[in-house]
Amino acid sequence: MATTTTQIIVDNDVFPFKKTQIQVHDLPTPVEVDIPLPPPSFRPTEILDVDKGTPDNHVPRDSRLIRLTGIHPFNVEPPLTALFKEGFLTSPELFYVRNHGPVPQVRDEDIPTWELSIEGLVENPIVLNFRDILQKYDQITAPITLVCAGNRRKEQNTVRKSKGFSWGPAGLSTALFTGPMMADILRSAKPLRRAKYVCMEGADKLPNGYYGTSVKLNWAMDLNKGIMLAHKMNGESLRPDHGRPLRAVVPGQIGGRSVKWLRKLIVTEVPSDNWYHLNDNRVLPTMVSPELSAQDKKWWTDERYAIYDLNVNSVAVYPEHEETLDLATTGHTYTAKGYAYAGGGRRITRVEISLDSGKSWRLADLEYAEDKYREFEGELFGGKVDMWQRETCFCWSFWSLGIPVSDLEKSDAFLVRAMDEALAAQPRDMYWSVLGMMNNPWFRVAITKHGSCLKFEHPTHPARAGGWMERIKKAGGDLTNGNWGERHQGEAPVEPEPTKEINMKKEGVNRQIDLEELKANSNSEKPWFVVNGEVYDGTGFLEGHPGGAISITSSAGLDVSEDFLAIHSETAKLMMPDYHIGTLDQTSLEALNSNAASISDELRPVFLQSRAWSKLKLTEKKNVSWDTRIFVFQLEHEKQSLGLPIGQHLMIKVNDPGSKEAIIRSYTPISDTHVEGRLELLVKVYFPTTTIPGGKMSMALDSLPLGASIDCKGPTGRFEYLGNGRVLISGKERHVRSFKMICGGTGITPIFQVLRAVMQDPEDPTTCVVIDGNRLEEDILCRSELDAYGAADTQRCTVVHTLTKGSKSWQGRRGRISEELIKEFAAPEDSSMVILCGPAAMEESAQKILLAQGWAESDLHCF
Repeated sequence: MATTTTQIIVDNDVFPFKKTQIQVHDLPTPVEVDIPLPPPSFRPTEILDVDKGTPDNHVPRDSRLIRLTGIHPFNVEPPLTALFKEGFLTSPELFYVRNHGPVPQVRDEDIPTWELSIEGLVENPIVLNFRDILQKYDQITAPITLVCAGNRRKEQNTVRKSKGFSWGPAGLSTALFTGPMMADILRSAKPLRRAKYVCMEGADKLPNGYYGTSVKLNWAMDLNKGIMLAHKMNGESLRPDHGRPLRAVVPGQIGGRSVKWLRKLIVTEVPSDNWYHLNDNRVLPTMVSPELSAQDKKWWTDERYAIYDLNVNSVAVYPEHEETLDLATTGHTYTAKGYAYAGGGRRITRVEISLDSGKSWRLADLEYAEDKYREFEGELFGGKVDMWQRETCFCWSFWSLGIPVSDLEKSDAFLVRAMDEALAAQPRDMYWSVLGMMNNPWFRVAITKHGSCLKFEHPTHPARAGGWMERIKKAGGDLTNGNWGERHQGEAPVEPEPTKEINMKKEGVNRQIDLEELKANSNSEKPWFVVNGEVYDGTGFLEGHPGGAISITSSAGLDVSEDFLAIHSETAKLMMPDYHIGTLDQTSLEALNSNAASISDELRPVFLQSRAWSKLKLTEKKNVSWDTRIFVFQLEHEKQSLGLPIGQHLMIKVNDPGSKEAIIRSYTPISDTHVEGRLELLVKVYFPTTTIPGGKMSMALDSLPLGASIDCKGPTGRFEYLGNGRVLISGKERHVRSFKMICGGTGITPIFQVLRAVMQDPEDPTTCVVIDGNRLEEDILCRSELDAYGAADTQRCTVVHTLTKGSKSWQGRRGRISEELIKEFAAPEDSSMVILCGPAAMEESAQKILLAQGWAESDLHCF
């Protein structure tokens, strides 16, 4: 095979192509080839600290990527300027990533036998291994831009929160992909005549099954559509985040159709019924609210609203967000630059710039780097480049325009819009929808003058606050007024459309309730609370509340309007009429709020307040194990006590790092409640796995930097240990001679609190048996303290550890907390009580065993 060296030529410095040399095969004579090649790249080898405690602790990553959904799952975009500077092609380490869960771990030795099955409505069902895919099918190499359907979603979320997380304008990247055409693979299996769709399924197992979606079969069989299976990206094997070892690449369509870690192609008569195909990647009609979409599933099964082809979009990269232009030192012309793309293989035909709110437009220069590959013949990175007869366009284009600085100085905004060859143009106004996808209104860069400088602002920034949209909204502007929230000079103010209020009152309920009656019905058994002056009885929702009963009982007797309205969705508000019982009279409402407001801001001897949130400052994180932390918080002053009765809990409120919505959960500190000035929380961080989405609160806590503050309220809970065997349950006192304590995982914390209170008092005659169930030895929390109590006083304390997956060296009990174990250590006794805390399945199983063995239900208490 003949080999020649070709030189890559750079046209000019406006469009960032890299000058480099490549080996091109099968060319009869040396030729000069003008194509952009991948930028300099490095393969990360270090696992970032933030990933070490997650299921992705095997994936090295670039720290420059902007995380959009907290630590895990990994959903990132590169910094916009860094992406653009790399040029037409993006390095794998800066390529955007959309992961729904953990990255499948694929070892090098597993790749040759990686299997892809082609099944369903085919005459010849087959299973191909990775060697087959490389050796039996023609390999092609083609440049393709992948775009997340959520690109620019943060703009929609700024107008009104959608159900998706906030992407900035860099949710796209371009690479040279290498692999066989999907049509060739499908042709081997011989699809039947009635087949209409190709369903794809990956190896990433998620809470709702494996990720999957579908495209039309005739699209997959059309070579001009360019749908392929890829095993290389920019000449190197796929990296884990990008589908190692095999993925689908569906050019011109949203990234959600390009299934990673591909395992199955299933030929069907109908579109995929995969959960992720039905509940993601759709643009519902703009009048469909989150509540309506939740109430009626037809919106999600209507194939008309599924997204396939990308829409037209363009973005300005220069001017950069918060870039300043010094009028005193700048030349006469400023070169603006950016990108544009279209969908379905259509070509971008124009990009236009306006400096006068769209009254007039200027035509930008366009560079079609993709076209350079049409003139290239030969092999690149092990695949044939054969684009000379293909008319479809599957890559972004770069635009540029020189603008007189004097014109920028006169303008208040820089507007960008693009159009494709079907004359589809970006709309002026946003089309808001429930999932916030396919956002493509004109891209607007605000221009403000500060002395002798101009400052530019993009609409939003993906990683932090800022942008003209947020600034205008905070100033009371209406971002949907068709004028970007601002008024022209001399224009009369427009009365904003009244916000649609959701009626949370039950029709026909006119009962007046006074403060005395409210307080008489404000307990954990009958939690009445107030929202916007209306009284609600939360008793009927104690079991069904997603946050647990504590979320309601902690609000008993309080006006929780601010917290309720900030936390709850419109769907929850629509449920409120079922619990509405009356209206708090005005005098009582004023008295209730007056009492709450009367709490002094002066230094308090006791930290916890039942009627108000107080701030805790995070001062230290201690790693107990890979997934367990002790968070140390500072109270308001060194001499302040926590004020938490033994056996009770406090409420923690933290903002979700992705959605910024408030999360509220109850916790029991492990620090002694008599310690002043600080508290310690033992928290197991529940990272997402292949079967569960992970713990919102624990992951939010884990992402907090030192110095951050959280909100705290309390105490809450029905149980309180008064000492010397005296127990208070829902205000009623009883006496016990012994506790049988059954727990698992972080359920040890309230158990440990009661055990410590007993063992620290040498005069307390109460005996305690602790049965602590865990999976591995390293999962046993507070082990040294528990074992020390058991060794120090064998008469009063017995500690039994049992493991379901103990090592060979484990000398303790094995298995779950079973009937035999409970019979041996927790048999019914007079004047005894069982307290339980742990996973729901463990609590339920233990309660059934205890009741069957003769315990009375009144003797059991679950924290």
